[in-house]
Amino acid sequence: MAEKVVILGAGESGVGAALLAVKQGYEVWVSDAGTIADKYKQELKASGIAFEERLHSFDKIFEADLIIKSPGIAENTPVMQAVRSTSKPVISEIEWAYRFCNQATIIAITGTNGKTTTTALIHYLLKNSGISAACVGNIGNSFARQVATSPEPYYVVEVSSFQLDDIETFHPHVAVLLNITEDHLDRYKNMEAYAASKFRITENQTEEDYFIYCMDDAYTRKFFKKNIRSQLLPFSIMEQVKQGAYLQDGQIHIRIHDDECIFSADELSLKGKHNMYNSMAAGIAGKTMNIRNEKIRESLATFKGIEHRLEYVATIRGVEFINDSKATNVNSVWYALECMQKPVILIMGGIDKGNDYSIIRDLVKEKVKAIVCLGKDNRKINEAFRDDVQLMVNTSSMKEAVEAAFHFASPGDVVLLSPGCASFDLFKNYEDRGHQFKEVVKGL
Repeated sequence: MAEKVVILGAGESGVGAALLAVKQGYEVWVSDAGTIADKYKQELKASGIAFEERLHSFDKIFEADLIIKSPGIAENTPVMQAVRSTSKPVISEIEWAYRFCNQATIIAITGTNGKTTTTALIHYLLKNSGISAACVGNIGNSFARQVATSPEPYYVVEVSSFQLDDIETFHPHVAVLLNITEDHLDRYKNMEAYAASKFRITENQTEEDYFIYCMDDAYTRKFFKKNIRSQLLPFSIMEQVKQGAYLQDGQIHIRIHDDECIFSADELSLKGKHNMYNSMAAGIAGKTMNIRNEKIRESLATFKGIEHRLEYVATIRGVEFINDSKATNVNSVWYALECMQKPVILIMGGIDKGNDYSIIRDLVKEKVKAIVCLGKDNRKINEAFRDDVQLMVNTSSMKEAVEAAFHFASPGDVVLLSPGCASFDLFKNYEDRGHQFKEVVKGL
């Protein structure tokens, strides 16, 4: 009799895990406390996978031999507290996918900010060099779906701390940790616990693997694990490193062993200090894959960026509109503002995740003319910045927010959607928020 796998959550991650489980011959049942999207329901039905929605039937969940938990389900939910009270094994979808990826080479990227951009950039670098690779995880298809439907010899995987919390054997050949800044403190008891989750990306690595990390990042340094066995490849714009990447006199140096790639920082297609870090990390990853120096330079110079991350939308009557809907925490807003060269009308707000707005206060004072709050509860943003900007308005729809921002803007200004918050109060997700922004802008 086939082992029974129960999957909690029926989004992209859960459905991908279900498809892979069926393909591997397991008996599968999916349980989601919310409403399952129609496209996922159709996929489950087409594959003959039983499911429930809008509840968790504990008696059926406890019949599982193995439970796969979707990353959106917090540990303090009743279902997880019940599951943890049993001896049932619980793993994440990336762990599940890894078990069936047939010794493929894994490049995994984590960090509070910059994961999606760096994942897409590394994938572009590999594809541009003729390497057949899939870009999976929090970006595009789930890792499990890709393994089930279209396996590849290389996977570039964006992984979150929530996915790393439930790994056992997940083993990337190249692990990238971009940064650790305050985020998700609604899910972790403190920064040390959050950082420990990020560092789990290295726990199954060996001396033959590589760990790429930012030496300039304060929390990475503070919580650095002493027992990492892989080869350390730091990157820094503050000081030189023997192996890894650094900036000197406007030149980026990327060195592994005795091979060095050097090029001007001005050649990078992605601008801003945070993108220099992302590009350095990607360049080092490219060198671990033995990609030629000229291909690394070419790829870092021609990459076009990703949707919803500092994405140019339009210029209307001299006002530029930028979609940074993927900025779901305050540090992401800091990075966005740091890039801006023009006066900013900032659209921000949504579901606050314990945000500390003081970290962007100086940049707001320096660069922001007006703040348009977009959310059901804007009190915290109002309190944080009421003394720092002359104009602030509360709105409750994207149309209202964009029109208010356009009203406040003058030719030569930029309207920046960089919410700093989760989107679920008014939108399905950050993509929906970004798409609505673009649609409203194009209708002005």
